[in-house]
Amino acid sequence: MLIRNKLEEIAREYRALEEEMGKPEVIGGPRYLEISQKYARLRKIVEPYERLKTLDKTIDGAKVLMSETGDGELRALAQEELTHAESERDKLLEQIRLSLVPEDPRDANNAIIEIRGGAGGDESALFAAELLRMYQKYAETHRLKIDILEAHTTPLGGFKQVTFSVVGNGAYGKFKFESGVHRVQRVPDTEASGRVHTSTVTVAVLPEVQDVDIVIKDEDVEIATFRSSGPGGQNVNKVESAVRILHKPSGLVVACQEERSQHKNKEKALKLLRARLQEKHEEEQQKKQSQQRRIQVGSAARSEKIRTYNFPQNRVTDHRIDLTLHQLPEVMEGNIDELIDALAKAYREDQLAELETSAKAFS
Repeated sequence: MLIRNKLEEIAREYRALEEEMGKPEVIGGPRYLEISQKYARLRKIVEPYERLKTLDKTIDGAKVLMSETGDGELRALAQEELTHAESERDKLLEQIRLSLVPEDPRDANNAIIEIRGGAGGDESALFAAELLRMYQKYAETHRLKIDILEAHTTPLGGFKQVTFSVVGNGAYGKFKFESGVHRVQRVPDTEASGRVHTSTVTVAVLPEVQDVDIVIKDEDVEIATFRSSGPGGQNVNKVESAVRILHKPSGLVVACQEERSQHKNKEKALKLLRARLQEKHEEEQQKKQSQQRRIQVGSAARSEKIRTYNFPQNRVTDHRIDLTLHQLPEVMEGNIDELIDALAKAYREDQLAELETSAKAFS
């Protein structure tokens, strides 16, 4: 009932906006774009709601016909129509329920992702490299571009740490549920006895923020240059193109050495600093609100074991939603849509439950 009331409220607002958009003084005015964008967002809810009301009428009509007719054939047709309409209504109602959850405006942003080796030494660093490859494959499938910002490699080809940006519409929304501790269970190549080892890798996902969102004053930063130790040919060790930035008020330090140009490295380092300052601000806000969710996003999940990759059992388990897939090779090739879609749905369900609880409290 609460959902129906909310939908009626949205439908009234939608019709009011439609009327507003038709006024001569609004058309071509400064408010027209804002009104039309909101109208388009509400249409995604109102149009399915109108279909839902049509299905309700069909269901009521079929029930009346079944109760009044003595014709067996007609009654069977009415029962068939009722079964189909009820099934369609349930699907549509679920779609509408989830559409009521407000969109996170940051979902459309680019993302900045940091992968760090954790417990397990070389094996952890190697798995960090495999996670990077998995994300690169996934990004490629969704036409997103990955750009390495900072990387610290190990002799065996792993990463102690790698930080990269994911560029493209909806990048943060695609990757935000990857924050947390990823656990791998397998027999390392270096293990002669064939014993299964457990290692961990930590992933942090931040939305890229714009200059206007986080203001960094010149006097608050200390910028140093140094010679790059990463890939890039002979030039890297001759020119101080790498950049390290200290943000004095927060104590945060970021660095970038992947570009040959000092200017480009500085630009990328500042981008990373803004994202981490935004993360720090949100951490403080979360502490104040003391709000716990079953599906955690961003830095709040860094200490949480979110997923296990068990190679001997060909199993991937996401512990937040108790979802297990027995298709580990496919997952490591970047086929993680099933995991991400399930997490997104569970997160929307959590938010919707909070909205319904709030509605009951104030009804």
